[in-house]
Amino acid sequence: MIAIAAAAAAQGFRFRGFGERPNSAFVQPNPPYDGRFVFLRVNYHTAPGGFWYGGLPAWAHGYPLAEQNLLRILNEVTYINSRLDGVASVGFDDPELFRYPLAYLIEVGWWEMTDGEAANLRAYLEKGGFVLVDDFKVRGFGGGMGGGGWEQFEANMKRVMPEGRFLDLDVSHPIFHSFFEVESFDIIPQAYNAGRPVFRALFEDNDPTKRMLMMVNYNTDVSQFWEWSARGFRPVGETNEAYKLGVNYLMYSFTH
Repeated sequence: MIAIAAAAAAQGFRFRGFGERPNSAFVQPNPPYDGRFVFLRVNYHTAPGGFWYGGLPAWAHGYPLAEQNLLRILNEVTYINSRLDGVASVGFDDPELFRYPLAYLIEVGWWEMTDGEAANLRAYLEKGGFVLVDDFKVRGFGGGMGGGGWEQFEANMKRVMPEGRFLDLDVSHPIFHSFFEVESFDIIPQAYNAGRPVFRALFEDNDPTKRMLMMVNYNTDVSQFWEWSARGFRPVGETNEAYKLGVNYLMYSFTH
């Protein structure tokens, strides 16, 4: 099973301290370039109240275990030789952003976007970058811990691309069939969110036949299953479905 492979290989990582932006206490050094795919976790200024889960800023939940487990699965089921010895983390306003073809962003309800981030993110998307957004919901964790929902995220993105609009996806979209076949959203597990997950995307020129710029998992937390897969918190079958989505997202971004 997919989850068993991750469970066998997963290693924990302990964080110390917290702050609005990363520091050496809990952020790993970015791996040097050697031609292999490196997963990028975007960090950002975290709004007040966005520090929990061991005192971590919201952007760092699951870092780096969730992405390391996903990459182990990716390397097991494909010929892509992604790096397993480290993941990267930069802000959207960092010039190093353009070294990475995919950027992963979570808990965007706590993201306090700066003007520099907005301008650099637009340039990144226009130059061919792909952004995967995960783990945010209507009213925050448990329905009442604060943090903005869709409206705040959409307002931030209007600063990036005023002309952009997000489109709801159905299961027929090719991203859900780029490696594994996801035939129904009914199989998508929910770790702690109420209701159904919502999948939305931002496309070039708002045209769904053109390049996808950003994939958004809303009202769900797919990466929670990647993080937990070595800990036995959720059933293996549910975890497998979350891994299928993750692999599909990566494969789609590599081939489009």
